[in-house]
Amino acid sequence: MKQAFITMLNMQNKMNQKVHADWPAQNFEWYRATWIECGELVDHYGYKWWKAQAPDMDQVKLEVIDIWHFGMSALFKGQAIEAIAEAMVAELEGYQYQNQGVIAATEALAQNSLATKSFSVALFWDLLNACEMSFDELYRQYVGKNVLNFFRQDNGYKDGSYVKQWQGREDNEHLVEILNELDASGNGFAEQVYQGLNQRYQNLALAAT
Repeated sequence: MKQAFITMLNMQNKMNQKVHADWPAQNFEWYRATWIECGELVDHYGYKWWKAQAPDMDQVKLEVIDIWHFGMSALFKGQAIEAIAEAMVAELEGYQYQNQGVIAATEALAQNSLATKSFSVALFWDLLNACEMSFDELYRQYVGKNVLNFFRQDNGYKDGSYVKQWQGREDNEHLVEILNELDASGNGFAEQVYQGLNQRYQNLALAAT
């Protein structure tokens, strides 16, 4: 688990550097992005008792991955990546997981983020369990979303020229389909995800001409 954390932390650091070369010094409010993503997760899960709603678990799980992106970023506080990974593992060791529903686990994580202006790996694990996501699924989905974030940046996300809706569906939905078609344990998994996104995006451009 420690090595997987190191891999994901390195990927997150590279993504953040793409947005700002010296991102740790900017003191971005990662905790704020975390609790806002928690709200989006609840919206996908459904909370409106006054109307019929069915949880969209594919989108819920993508929001879990978004939270993981921001949460890991919040843990960079001048420490080396290996030290951050060790602290993450230590936080999970011996933690008594709370058996609760998706909304309760999400609200607990959001509340902690607001109170501490940081990120609780243990409370995130409660959310992971509530969503019935394994660590392997977290890793696969994280790599996929990290690649999508790189793809967005490469195609004009920062200057606003990126098109997020592809033929009536968000790029996140296309990502879910691509991940389901690939083997995360295979060599070049990240590169295959990028190629799959690029092919669909280029087809969108061709259709618009």
